Amino acid sequence: MRKFPDPTEQELTEGPQAVAFQIANGNRRQNCVLQTNLPTKMQAQRYLLANWPVVERMARDALALGKVENGEIRLVMPST
Repeated sequence: MRKFPDPTEQELTEGPQAVAFQIANGNRRQNCVLQTNLPTKMQAQRYLLANWPVVERMARDALALGKVENGEIRLVMPST
C-alpha cells in the first residue's frame, strides 16, 4: 500500500481538508464540497474517489431536500 506524503505547511495550517466536485442536475452542474477529517488534499481526493457511490447519494439526497447554500451543497464525511 502506498504511503501518503506528509501534510504540507499550508495543509497543517488549514487543518482537515475539503474536496470539491460536481454532480449533474438535469442540464446543469451542481457544485458540492465534501469536508473530510483527513490531513492532506490527496487523501481527501482519494477518499472521494474510493467512496464515490456513497458521496454521490449523499449529494443527491441533499439536492432533493433543497439543501443548497450559496449555490453549493456542503457535505461532511461520514464517521467510520
